[in-house]
Amino acid sequence: MAGHKLVFGHTIFQPREANHILDDVNALRARMNQDGYLLIRDFYDRDAVMAARREILEHLSAQGYLDPSRPLEEGAIGPDNKGPILKNEVVINLRAYLRVVNSTRILTFFEQFLGGPILTLDHKWPRAVRRGATTGAHYDIVYMGAGTKNLFTVWTPLDDLSLDRGTLAFCPGSNRLDILRRTYGTADAHNDLTDGWLSRNPHDLIHDFGVKWASTPFRAADVVIFGMYFLHGSLDNISNHYRLSTDNRYQLASEPVDERHMGPNPDQIPKAENRKTMEEMRAQWGI
Repeated sequence: MAGHKLVFGHTIFQPREANHILDDVNALRARMNQDGYLLIRDFYDRDAVMAARREILEHLSAQGYLDPSRPLEEGAIGPDNKGPILKNEVVINLRAYLRVVNSTRILTFFEQFLGGPILTLDHKWPRAVRRGATTGAHYDIVYMGAGTKNLFTVWTPLDDLSLDRGTLAFCPGSNRLDILRRTYGTADAHNDLTDGWLSRNPHDLIHDFGVKWASTPFRAADVVIFGMYFLHGSLDNISNHYRLSTDNRYQLASEPVDERHMGPNPDQIPKAENRKTMEEMRAQWGI
């Protein structure tokens, strides 16, 4: 992770699955409160997810991001190893993808889990992560905290992902780190910070907060669901294939919405000037 070695059984572990409690909403809520996440295998219809995968690969191919000497279905990274950003003007035309992330399947799950009609943020995050890329540890609240705090992320692999593709990595129980919620969890990456990542060094967080990391190989159609105060990032993609995934947000329709992530051009609010670095803020917070 960011070039730092994590060892299974020592500093990184297999997460626990929640499929056996999927029909018990109270058990799901208790698990979320305790662990901070729900890993549900084969949540979506696999054929629908694979259709979304192909749609994204076709877009990447048309833009010259894939290796033209390899079959499209491999998703092999082109010689330039570029990391495409799938902006809203692209996403609104990804109909197979939108059928997955706006599906009755996920909306019904949250209606039961949260107990009411559901809204999903207009801002969608399909990702094609290049070789060598990683994501530092962060809370999502620092990026989308201007609305309800009772907002949930659903991370979904759009491919079968081995660990070398740079899978999601996270810290079980980090939702209960009160010191982080009171400090870092009050920040806003749009206005306060030049970087929303708490740290790029997974060992830093193990040492400072006593967390453990978790990750696993994923299959297309699995999901990991977590709240806004949950430390997560990704392992390094050390493969020659894009890591195709998506992370999207869901909440009760009755609760306040972060309008920066709504409308035809979401998250286009100019960032504030002269913001502090994460190092400066951590020193100020004493963490």
